[in-house]
Amino acid sequence: MRRRKIRRYVHVSTDEVYGSLEEPLEADENYPLKPSSPYSASKAGSDLLALSYFTTYKCPVLVTRASNNYGPYQFPEKLIPLMISNALEDKPLPIYGDGMQVRDWLYVDDHCRAILAVLQQGREGEVYNVGGSRALPNRDVVQMILKATGKPESLMTTVTDRPGHDRRYALTSEKLERETGWSAQVPFEEGLQSTVDWYRRNRDWVARVKSGEY
Repeated sequence: MRRRKIRRYVHVSTDEVYGSLEEPLEADENYPLKPSSPYSASKAGSDLLALSYFTTYKCPVLVTRASNNYGPYQFPEKLIPLMISNALEDKPLPIYGDGMQVRDWLYVDDHCRAILAVLQQGREGEVYNVGGSRALPNRDVVQMILKATGKPESLMTTVTDRPGHDRRYALTSEKLERETGWSAQVPFEEGLQSTVDWYRRNRDWVARVKSGEY
């Protein structure tokens, strides 16, 4: 980007860089970075590396940190598409531990609009949080999926929790909303039903992804 004189560079990151937060805390952009996993540590490192190019070379870098995305075309190893595809196939829905890990959910279209808002209106060298303002325990999300697919809760099954599984992610998008006018437009119930409908219509796509044919 330095060589090519790229006009703007938006580095897309994750709320996982803040680590697990106790209720009712919400991370703003100045909240300390406390990643728990190698994945989130690498994301935090990449955020700092990108921002260092603004500090050192005045490269036009901006960073976004988004909460959990969901929507069409998401690979089925992620919670919502995995639970939807398994439910549609009457397969067990595996839930880590007690299923009370809390995540904030952001519909993919809202995230895309946020990235565009940052690209067009954000201040260089700044970080912007992007959240859907809908934090829910994983177990509640799975129950909503079963209801939307018309499947019984008996499909829910408990599996051993992931190592270092963060308990609660939470962030505030107040800065992004104030500076760009962006806000999340898709309510979770509406976005989830739309996502279920998409996976129901596109079972061949899901099958190809699960088989590795893609």
